[in-house]
Amino acid sequence: MPYEFRQTRRVEFADTDLAGIVHFSNFFRYMECTEHAFLRSLGLTVHDETGGRLVGWPRVRAECVYTSPLMFEDQVDIQLLVREKKRRTITYEFRFYKNGQDKPIARGTVTVACVTRDAAGRLASIDIPERVDRLIELAPSEIA
Repeated sequence: MPYEFRQTRRVEFADTDLAGIVHFSNFFRYMECTEHAFLRSLGLTVHDETGGRLVGWPRVRAECVYTSPLMFEDQVDIQLLVREKKRRTITYEFRFYKNGQDKPIARGTVTVACVTRDAAGRLASIDIPERVDRLIELAPSEIA
């Protein structure tokens, strides 16, 4: 389904702090890696060319709420849901599940904007290209 994607990873030692807990910033890396894998699964990429212009997806908003720690060697299942798609932005929701549990240990959201660069190198917001818009759907509201 082009509104949901799941990825599993194991917590690496380098992801943790001195207490063996995943450093909060790594959840943002995990979200970004999952987003990139989602796009690749659709034959897309975060650095693409459309109409002779390089198109990118910088973050305009990112947040994460943590309810339980992840530790070194934990397995984490990351669920991505497309929560909002506007003319120029997409908002993803991420849910983190530890070792196959059914209650998320963290939830995050990331909003990305579709942009290109002008001749002077300045970023300019553009409409989401049609081929991308066609492939990405909104998650049904009943997936709460």
